[in-house]
Amino acid sequence: MSLLARFFPPPSVRIAGLDSQAAARLAAIHATAFARPWSTLEFERLLGERNVTADGLFIGQASAPSGFVLSRSVLDEAEILTVALLPELRGRGYSRPLLAAHLDGLSRTGVLFVHLEVEDGNAPALAVYRRLGFREIGRRAGYYLKADKARTAALTMRLDL
Repeated sequence: MSLLARFFPPPSVRIAGLDSQAAARLAAIHATAFARPWSTLEFERLLGERNVTADGLFIGQASAPSGFVLSRSVLDEAEILTVALLPELRGRGYSRPLLAAHLDGLSRTGVLFVHLEVEDGNAPALAVYRRLGFREIGRRAGYYLKADKARTAALTMRLDL
């Protein structure tokens, strides 16, 4: 059974590919989730790269995404660069179908291994990643700078598709 089938989104949720026209919206969502948000220009540049894949989470009939995942692929490996949802959607199960659809799409393009980094202590994200089959393969001490200027570790994780 594919990841997409295991975590198929409810009927009111649609997952669709994104392009550079979504850059401003992605920057706005990203700013609600990270101490060092990426700019619209950074998203435009990433979304313009051939090896970058972006999927958006659309609720109901919405024309703008309420969340997204962005990854970069090289040969048979991909790295999830960032995932973010609007604050009101966090903790409500929307990240699972978004990530499952994204991973399914990566698999269909020949990706065999997916890597990511996540802040140590981000229990909700770690739970989702582990449920999808990611396993911890490393740790980077003091990697993330938090809003209060404290530093926290990043856990590196891998999924074999």
